[in-house]
Amino acid sequence: MRVFQNSGVYTAYMRRLDMLAVGARSFSERLVLFLHDRYGACHILEPVMESSPDVFFTNGDDEILQRYWAVENGLPASSDMETILLSQIEHHRTEIFYNSDPMRYGNDFVRKLPGSVRKSIMWRAAPSGNVDFGAYDLIVCNFPAILESYRKLGWRAEYFAPAHDPAMDSYSENRDRPIDVLFVGGYSRHHRRRAEILEAVSAIRRDFEVSYHLDRSRLTKIAESPIGWLLPLGRHRRPKNIRAVSRNPLFGRQLYEAISKAKIVLNGAVDMAGTDRGNMRCWEALGCGALMVSDAGVYPEGMVDNVSIATYEDAGSAAQTIVELLRQPERLQTLACEGNRTVRALYSKHAQWLNFQRLAGKA
Repeated sequence: MRVFQNSGVYTAYMRRLDMLAVGARSFSERLVLFLHDRYGACHILEPVMESSPDVFFTNGDDEILQRYWAVENGLPASSDMETILLSQIEHHRTEIFYNSDPMRYGNDFVRKLPGSVRKSIMWRAAPSGNVDFGAYDLIVCNFPAILESYRKLGWRAEYFAPAHDPAMDSYSENRDRPIDVLFVGGYSRHHRRRAEILEAVSAIRRDFEVSYHLDRSRLTKIAESPIGWLLPLGRHRRPKNIRAVSRNPLFGRQLYEAISKAKIVLNGAVDMAGTDRGNMRCWEALGCGALMVSDAGVYPEGMVDNVSIATYEDAGSAAQTIVELLRQPERLQTLACEGNRTVRALYSKHAQWLNFQRLAGKA
């Protein structure tokens, strides 16, 4: 089975990748550095990590990476990203096209795939408005409510989960965890529930070590700048307690390292899939040995409240739950260890790959 996996890179991470790859001068050099940094590794298929000759991986929105490949393979450096990606697929003689960036490469792209491609599969774990993905043979993600919404549109959709990244194992072994509460992610007042939870938990900073690594919007950066304080931009500024514990965003191995120093990783849903839960932070927090404290809801198999994770109902109970856990270190450690054991046992890379092959065969 010749599989082509196309992914996408968050804009804020691209700056880190460019710094890591400052000395790279080829497609393979830049790609190796990207894969080593483990960005999005829970979604990257096992044969990619093992450098299988049957599997090709790229980030179809990384213009530097893609143009390296274009020049190395006789295409003009000015070729557009779609042309390069189609050429890569044809050169690879792809049979299964697996795309994690369908908003960029949607139906029109699928209809242009070369004849070698037998199945087209896409990952999409968010509502997509009126976008039509009907040209794909199969849509996968790990949110049942979102999958059902796809099925109602007449599209084939199946459950497919992220996997534990074995590189996390060395991070999970760390027992020196000076950070009491860690949050890594985006902050927006539009996500009211998450904003309320972050504000409530940040208030415990006077008694505990709380660290938020937040990706701020452009307007928030301006509003919180020296000049911004002179402008009527108050609604774009984060509350005082949140600003006091905020740091720069983290990605890749920097994220793994931060989690390995945290006792608790705070997670917060953004109301995109009803009561379904299961964002990437679940796998990253448990995989790196921290206890995840998150919204109550329906979690993937093995992620059970008061067994392998801890949950809260609202902002007030989030802060209360965290304080109680920090004052019961033995209980906290027991839950964290069970969470790590569970994610390693149930969500291995090999099991994920076997499931992908099964779904590809049925698509």
